[in-house]
Amino acid sequence: MECDSRGGRGWTRGRGSRDGENRDVRLSKSMSYALRHGANQMGLHLQTDGFLYVEDLLAHPQFRSYTLDDIERVVATNEKKRYGLRPHPETGRLQIRANQGHTLQVRDLELRPVLAGSEDCPKEAVHGTYMSKWSSIRETGLSRMARIHIHLAPGLPGEQGVVSGMRGNCDLAIFINVPEALSDGIQFFWSENGALLTPGDQDGRLMPKYFSQALQLKPSRSVLPLQ
Repeated sequence: MECDSRGGRGWTRGRGSRDGENRDVRLSKSMSYALRHGANQMGLHLQTDGFLYVEDLLAHPQFRSYTLDDIERVVATNEKKRYGLRPHPETGRLQIRANQGHTLQVRDLELRPVLAGSEDCPKEAVHGTYMSKWSSIRETGLSRMARIHIHLAPGLPGEQGVVSGMRGNCDLAIFINVPEALSDGIQFFWSENGALLTPGDQDGRLMPKYFSQALQLKPSRSVLPLQ
């Protein structure tokens, strides 16, 4: 993952130019790395709820070529709503965090638990991945890997209300029977940007018995056998 966000000569700050758009992408990738994965290695201090003072982020060598306006623009225009900004409740100093996707241990992300039978409990949720991984997933299930949670979306990309939870270039969608997994004691949570997160079972997995459907998305859609 790209983590060097220093702009070279010829970069412009405006969004109107191609260079400006590329620079925003670079900033977003660097923010994602710092806030989800690399804060400790970078000497940045996240609070237990994942928030970091924006001034501390901008003071880091990888972000010194950026401004507060750059940060605010990237947060406001990110289609996945990956980031949140807030004034600190006591000091008023501006803070930023990633809404999900951490490999860092963040205890207080303000995730909303999903309760069986509740109005916000979906019958299904979708995990986006790649056909190259299907053979392994079909046998051993989904794994949270190094992350804290497995990420799910309430539907396929482009469907109403689906903002986050799946990369747009995924070519495989695995549908999860959420009520059945909940009945076995597996926890699910809604994040602030509408992704559904689960730590999986004690081994960090969602086993194939919770798969209700597997759908190849590209180059055309087709249902895959689960067995």
